[in-house]
Amino acid sequence: MTMKGTGTSHGAATIVNAIANGKGAAFGLDLRTEATVELTEGDGMTIIMDGLPGESTSLVERCVLGVLDRAAEGKRYHAVVRTSSQIPVSRGLKSSSAAANAVVLATLDALNVEMKLEDAVRIGTRAAVEAGVSVTGAFDDACACAMGGVVLTDNRSEEILFHGHMPDYFRVLVHVPEFKVRKSSLPRERIAAVRDLVDIAFREAHDGEYFRALTLNGMCYSTALGLDQEVAIKALMNGALAAGLTGTGPAMVMLVVEDKVSEFKAAMSDYKLIEVKVRNPEGER
Repeated sequence: MTMKGTGTSHGAATIVNAIANGKGAAFGLDLRTEATVELTEGDGMTIIMDGLPGESTSLVERCVLGVLDRAAEGKRYHAVVRTSSQIPVSRGLKSSSAAANAVVLATLDALNVEMKLEDAVRIGTRAAVEAGVSVTGAFDDACACAMGGVVLTDNRSEEILFHGHMPDYFRVLVHVPEFKVRKSSLPRERIAAVRDLVDIAFREAHDGEYFRALTLNGMCYSTALGLDQEVAIKALMNGALAAGLTGTGPAMVMLVVEDKVSEFKAAMSDYKLIEVKVRNPEGER
């Protein structure tokens, strides 16, 4: 007998990166990642990642195994997993967190097992650390991907400190360079050197000053990682509410009031920009 399941998650962008001090903030983006999982009796795993030939499958494998260990202890399955995503890989738009969420949810669906969303997210964040695609597990990113809205977390304890709506009167413009930044190459000592400033950014986010926090965080991490900040500076000069590095980059996000987007794009015509909507949780504010 074959058991089939599906799972969906979304992208997100950084407000405050948690690598420096363990606390982070992120908000949801309307970029989708989907996964299907088929389970049959047996062993082993077949993984198909649409559009990503050559990418490591370690995260997907660990997510499936994490669910099986938790929800199907003592049973043996062969898994066929397929993922597809609108999110560019290793650019800071939370492709790994979204993939982990989607695969975990699809595996739970295949097993017909219900689990609190936070607990499902934690399976993925732990798999991300084991797979080496995240330094902290990125609980903030994973929650924003799964839940939408703005999320502040303590990644060390995997505790949600705040979850609410992100203002949605603006659009997110994303500049995605061609190169990638891999987590294995991060300069930890340089990141530690900006910890006090990142603390200030987190306090700003905690006080609801998301735009100021995002910009300050971006300046801190761009400097630490040696990434060019010209796009962010030009965005601010041309009226962006906030602009800065997302994750460890190299993508830059710019928040622009909705009715100013066309004018902003014209002023930033030297750069290829992707326009994305904010994704907020459903229901009342």
